[in-house]
Formats: sequence, C-alpha cells, structure tokens
Amino acid sequence: MTDSQLRRISALTVAKVAGASSRLSGRGGGSSLPGMLARRISPSVLHDLVAAADIPVIAITGSNGKTTTSRMVTALLQGEGVAVAQNRDGANLEQGVTTLAVQTAGWTGRIPRGTTLVIEVDEGALRTVAPETHPSILLVTNLFRDQLDRFGEIYAISDVIAYAARRLQPNATLIVNADDPLTAEMGVDGSHRRLTFGLDLDRSYGQITSAADSIRCPRCQGDLEYSQVYLSHLGRYRCVRCDFKRPKVDVSVVDLSIDELASTHMRIRTPDGELDITVPQAGLHVAYDVVGAITVAYAAGYSLRHAATSLRGVGAAFGRLEPVAAGNKDVILAFAKNPTSFNTNLATLAGAGEPKHLLMALSNTKVDGEDFGWLWDVDFESISGSVDRVTVSGLRADEVATRLKYAGVPLERTVVISDRAAALEHALTSVPAHGRLIALAGYTPTIELREAMRRHGWVGRRWQA
Repeated sequence: MTDSQLRRISALTVAKVAGASSRLSGRGGGSSLPGMLARRISPSVLHDLVAAADIPVIAITGSNGKTTTSRMVTALLQGEGVAVAQNRDGANLEQGVTTLAVQTAGWTGRIPRGTTLVIEVDEGALRTVAPETHPSILLVTNLFRDQLDRFGEIYAISDVIAYAARRLQPNATLIVNADDPLTAEMGVDGSHRRLTFGLDLDRSYGQITSAADSIRCPRCQGDLEYSQVYLSHLGRYRCVRCDFKRPKVDVSVVDLSIDELASTHMRIRTPDGELDITVPQAGLHVAYDVVGAITVAYAAGYSLRHAATSLRGVGAAFGRLEPVAAGNKDVILAFAKNPTSFNTNLATLAGAGEPKHLLMALSNTKVDGEDFGWLWDVDFESISGSVDRVTVSGLRADEVATRLKYAGVPLERTVVISDRAAALEHALTSVPAHGRLIALAGYTPTIELREAMRRHGWVGRRWQA
C-alpha cells in the first residue's frame, strides 16, 4: 500500500468517525468538520475519491438560489431512479464538498457506481472544487453583489466562475442564466456544450433600481437597455453601444403565476416540449430555481416525464421562506444575505400582504459579512407603512434599526432586543392567535433563531431540513 493510499484511508477513517460523533452528540450535522480533517490528512482526498469513482458530478454555483436549485435537481434525478448524493444542508465550501464525498464513499474509499454527486459550491470555493471534482455539468444561477469584504466587487467573482467554466472538460456542459448580463457569455468560446435558461415573460416584474448590480455591458461598458426587468438586473436587455444582447434561451419559463406564499405555477418550454410545473414555494426567484434545475436534468439526458411529480414535493429549504408552526401562530423564516435576496423576499411577502409583524436580525460575523453598507440599497421603504410591529436583533441591531428609521418605520413600532432567542419570544407576543410573524435574518441569526425554535419543538435540526 502506497503512502498516498494510507493517507486516504486514514483521512476517511478520521472524517467518518468525526462526522458520526458530531451527529450523535448533537453538536452539529457533521457537514464540514469531517472534510476539513480529511483534507488536512490527505490534501488530495476529494480528487482521489471522485476521480477514482468516475461518476457524474453536477456542480451548482452563483450568488442566490444554489441550495434550492440543488434540492430540485436531486428531486428530478431521484424521480428518474438515479442514486444521488448531495450536500443538502448547504455546506458548500471545500470542506463541505469533501465531507459529502467522504460520507458517500465506503471505508475503502470507493463511491458506489451509479451514484451522481449534486454539489452546491460557494462561488469563491469553485476555483478549488471544480478542478478536484471535474464537473460533468456546471450550472451558474446568477451573480449579485454579495459579501464585498470577502469577494470584492462582483466582477472579481465573475472572473473566478468564468475561469472555472473555461477549464471544463470537453464532454462537460455549462449552463448559464441568459437573463443575467454577467453570466450570459460565460463559456461561449469553450469546447464544451453550453445551454442557457431564463424567463420569457411578456411583462416586467420590477425595475432597475440602485440595488441592481450589473447594468452595464460586460463587453464595452455601455449602458444596457431593458425591454423587460424580471428580478434586479435580470431580464431582457441589449447594449446601446455594441451588439451585446441577451442570448437565445434554450429552456425558459413562458407562463407564471404565484399563489401568495403557498406555491408557484409555471409553464416551461424545453427543446423536447413543454412542462406544467407547480412547486410548494412562492416567488419569482423560485421560477429561476425550477427552470435551472429542469435545464440540468435535460442536459444530463434524463426524461422529464416525471418532473412535475418530482418537484411537487420539494418544499422550502432551511430558511428559504420556510414555514414554521409555532403553537397557534405561524412563523415564516426568511434568510437574506444581500440587497437582491432582501428585495426578492420583500416583494414575495408583499404579494401575500406581509409583513405586518416583523422580526429582523443581522450580525456582522465573518460568515455573514462584516460590511452592511448595502442595507441602504434594500427597499425597506416599501414596508414602512404596512408593518405594525418590528423587533430588531443581532449584532448589528443598531444599524438595522437606524436604517428602518430612515425608511420611515415609526420609532414607536420598533423594539431592539439584541439576543436572538429573546427577540423571537418578544416578537411573537405581538402576533395575535393564528397570526403570522415574518423573521427576516442573515445567515448566522437564521441559524440562531431556528435553534430557538427547535428548543420549543417547532422544528427539527437544521441539517435535517
């Protein structure tokens, strides 16, 4: 046995034991620590496990929608009888993806044949994960301004993804969002297959505002002119200076209706025909997740005859407008991490006449991002007249409260309680029986709020969601 084989087996053993211990102790789901330990012992363990298995790898990256799209891809493939392993709980850095490979492999280091890996990959981690896994399909959801203190400007992360796209194997498929000017031309000169997805709707669902992140031509920096605006800077566009325009869309949503916070119905056109899809999640952003997932299944060569049935049972992922029954009241837990995700959540909630009772929690940890200047690009003004009570929490509760004040939310309607569990309790006291609390929070506060709900017995552990 070679030294590298010994290292790989040692890495597997330590990682599997660490993951089992974490889950048994209740300290966590064992979604990142095993991979971190495995990579320390055997830095090439991810490549060795996946390359040796010679299995399909579907990688999904981008700013927003990775987790939901990954869950939908998994449901579509499983509906066709495919064995799928997925980093379901959203551990999408190098260590999280490595954990997935370790957990899927047996003790000898072999991933079962016939398995497809569906991996959600953080945009920054793609530069490491892609060459170590050789994705057969890479889907780019979109690009929005996100964690500037970590990624830098949006164009920097665009370059990272475009570089990974250029290095795909010739037999791979790159799937990009045609409605996003920053992703539309990725891989256009590559030797691999390239597919596009998007919306083909005859009306706008928004307008270009200060929160839009990409309103200039990626070729010549000229202004982009939009005939339809769907979501932030996503839509039908053309450059006023050069011939850059939205490319042909291969798989598209051609009809859409949203039933408040209950469901989204859409008609999707594919090269093989049209599909009627209804999912128990609400929002325009959900349509992008669905059509992206359908494009992956089409690219992988699977029949879509079971697609409607497969997606009908895919509910909200952890914190993605996740409904929680809190005794005789309801909580909608909404994770938001950048201006677009905030505005998308607010727009979706507005369609259901919400929020009336609001809990907002943001923190400035390294995981959440330390710069909250983007709060001023969130359209809190749209809720200032409709919200009855706001409880503000998190490490940056003061900054959030200040932003709401300038948005026009009366001070007498706002209460600041820094502790997340205490804030949840207080916010629920103002909600009438059978009423609804909207909890809009950043990543770390979402975990903290959900843990407080778990202690009440309202939800299970987050890695099981």
